[in-house]
Amino acid sequence: MAAITLAEDVAGARPGEADGTAPRLTVIGTGYLGATHAICMAVLGFDVLGVDVDPVKIERLAGGEVPFFEPGLPELLAKALDSGRLRFTTSFEEAAEFGDVHFICVGTPQQRGSDAADMTYVDGAVTELARHLRRRALVVGKSTVPVGTAARLTELVRSTAPAGSEVELAWNPEFLREGYAVDDTLRPDRLVFGIASDWAEERLRAAFAPVIARDTPVVVTDLTTAELVKVAANSFLATKISYINAMAEVCEATGGDVTGLAEALAYDDRIGGRFLKPGLGFGGGCLPKDIRAFAHRAEELGVGQAVAFLREVDGINKRRRARTVDLVREMAGGDLTGVRVTALGAAFKPNSDDIRDAPALDVARTLHELGAHVTVVDPAATENARRSHPELSYGTDALSAATGADVVVLLTEWTEFRQIDPEAMGAVVASRRIVDGRHALDPVQWRTAGWEYRALGRP
Repeated sequence: MAAITLAEDVAGARPGEADGTAPRLTVIGTGYLGATHAICMAVLGFDVLGVDVDPVKIERLAGGEVPFFEPGLPELLAKALDSGRLRFTTSFEEAAEFGDVHFICVGTPQQRGSDAADMTYVDGAVTELARHLRRRALVVGKSTVPVGTAARLTELVRSTAPAGSEVELAWNPEFLREGYAVDDTLRPDRLVFGIASDWAEERLRAAFAPVIARDTPVVVTDLTTAELVKVAANSFLATKISYINAMAEVCEATGGDVTGLAEALAYDDRIGGRFLKPGLGFGGGCLPKDIRAFAHRAEELGVGQAVAFLREVDGINKRRRARTVDLVREMAGGDLTGVRVTALGAAFKPNSDDIRDAPALDVARTLHELGAHVTVVDPAATENARRSHPELSYGTDALSAATGADVVVLLTEWTEFRQIDPEAMGAVVASRRIVDGRHALDPVQWRTAGWEYRALGRP
């Protein structure tokens, strides 16, 4: 379903317009999470004010430009701006005066030199907002944070805000998947409300009324549990991905086929097939840093042994990158010096321009460092990749990038890469050799076309 049609279907009547009870919303932080949340809530019928300290970002959004790649979001931004329900500002004072419910959507990156989450942006946003809160309001955290943050921020808000204890804190973790963020905001599989009072729950229900009206399950719990939900979910998903990749390592040592193994496991309804896909592993701005921060926080709390397995989950994931490089090197005869490699993909996943901790770029960079001439092509992430790794070469499309290549390696499973005609690509490469880092291609089709095909965990 198209994004705008979906939004209209979910929204229905403007929330609270009959009795004037709809809260006015602010969204603090207009990065990937914040911009998506602000735009979608405005399309659902709320009056929304997006807030950011970066005036350039605010100017771009106010001018109708989404500063990152997310399918469907530019159209919704135009719709929200045209409705008059969405505005943007750099003023926290204006935000405090405008809003009834304030969503905190700033980033929590990994600290330099540590696995811990960097809380600088969260603390700064909450402090600056609280300084201007002079009436009853609800501050809602959506950022992924170490457990215990909500309790600490509750005291920070009450000691800083002129309204004191009239300001309450709640937690509403986000579960956005890049490439599907619009659907995940408008039709989430669940809403989690971490609250400390009935009033906070009432305010959150009012703030999500159109979504709840679609029979979206609501889990009401305490602040601590709500904080844990996101990191627990990401840790589980990361573990499942690394589990099948660990089996790929075993298959490589024994001659087994990890794709057949995964298919057989998926029929067990206790296990299921989602995220049971072998390949290059996970990356992006969430899973890697979240599992590291979770393990770090558990160690701080004295329960590090309970999640010690997450260190190995991270280790398995990193080894898949190294093994992909090994496959390319093996195909090149053991030495990558001067070998021309075409890398299909730079983003950490399809339908995204996010290159944070991207396995694709990590592999491309390593191949370059080992002496290969690497040309990267990606439908959305090329400019981000170029800024981060100017030492690599970049192409505009798969066929031109593969011209003269000695080895092609698929690193991000974009649909257009999955649909490449092996005969057409075979006509432009120097050697028909391909490493399928995502198990996205049909090996029979490629081998029939004369390609030497290799994939992680397959004979």
